[in-house]
Amino acid sequence: MKTTLILTAGLALALAGCNQNTAIGNDREAQLDPVATAAPIEPASSALANVATALVKPETMTDADVSAIGGKKGRCVFRLTEVGYPTFVYDPGNQGFIKLNGKLIPVSAAGADRYTSGDLLVTTRLLDDEGNAGLQAQELIVVPPGAGDELGYRGYVLCEQ
Repeated sequence: MKTTLILTAGLALALAGCNQNTAIGNDREAQLDPVATAAPIEPASSALANVATALVKPETMTDADVSAIGGKKGRCVFRLTEVGYPTFVYDPGNQGFIKLNGKLIPVSAAGADRYTSGDLLVTTRLLDDEGNAGLQAQELIVVPPGAGDELGYRGYVLCEQ
């Protein structure tokens, strides 16, 4: 009985510190939280310097990030879910932006569905599928500098005209 009480109290204390979720998209009090600022824009060579390749994963962009890269108009937007925030925003055959290591990295077209920044490679591939909301399924493949393996993510793309 005493052990159960101690375990319950310990669990309550551990959960007490879990009331601050600052991830984008979570409800917060607008009058108390500062306005989100955009992540810095840096080439892959500096944004990923001294970062273990196993830690490099695509991150979601805030509205401030999307504004800093010029918005979504006339671009394709890859999301991990149909209703999620953007992960990769690109103009097919031209330029794109991906958020890695808390930085917005501009990538340039290097062939059909291929984008690079230094040794960083990002590729896209349309899939023969669509989501529940009708968005086109797409695969995003990220190969960080020095990586032995590629990282593949399945999500959805919408190209705005």
